[in-house]
Amino acid sequence: MPIRAIAFGRSDEFKHPDTIRAGVAEFISTFIFVFAGTGSGLALSKLTNDGPATPTGLMVAAIAHAFALFVAVSISANISGGHVNPAVTLGAFVGGNITILRGLVYILGQVLGSIVACLLLEFVTNGMFTFDEGVGFWNAFVFEIVMTFGLVYTVYATAIDPKRGNLATTAPIAIGFIVGANILVGGAFTGASINPALSIGRVLVSWNITLPNHLVFWTASLIGGAIVGFVYDFLFMNQTYNHLPTSA
Repeated sequence: MPIRAIAFGRSDEFKHPDTIRAGVAEFISTFIFVFAGTGSGLALSKLTNDGPATPTGLMVAAIAHAFALFVAVSISANISGGHVNPAVTLGAFVGGNITILRGLVYILGQVLGSIVACLLLEFVTNGMFTFDEGVGFWNAFVFEIVMTFGLVYTVYATAIDPKRGNLATTAPIAIGFIVGANILVGGAFTGASINPALSIGRVLVSWNITLPNHLVFWTASLIGGAIVGFVYDFLFMNQTYNHLPTSA
């Protein structure tokens, strides 16, 4: 079981240079992702009347987030692994691929990166920043769990799994595309956050805190990521495969 691989980490890991560098990398990459992805919706809203609520707006949001995440993962992959999402970090921790102390540094960097990006968007757009919900609590809760499961599973398969082989070279593209696909399917219903850091940044800057609705975005994604950590590690990463001999 993956629980046996869970590690707390060394007491000095918080201040270790490698951990600090990784946390800064997560801050920068999450900042870029949130600023470009969320900013695209604000830009479309300025150019059109209620643009983000239209099919065209949904396409723009999906493409912008996919491209932004591709860049964000690429620029931090060789430093921190390119998580850019607390749900990915939690999934990696549950699967025993990161210590809890290093994971907390990652999540701190991700949340701060999102908050700074949203603050800058609030400033540069002159107060256009808003945040809305679309469906009921349980509908959105399940929706976000399923979408985050797809995202974190993609991260595991292409970036974390030691057997990934050449898939590692396409990991940023695959991860960016799954986010774009999730926005296409869930954007009109929940906003397709699938990233607690993104949601926290939006909420704190817009100060539109309506519990329990926001609990969907703060908890469902983490649950989806944790499920992948258990499932993928147990089914795929801890198995020994016996290959059948090929005929001569």
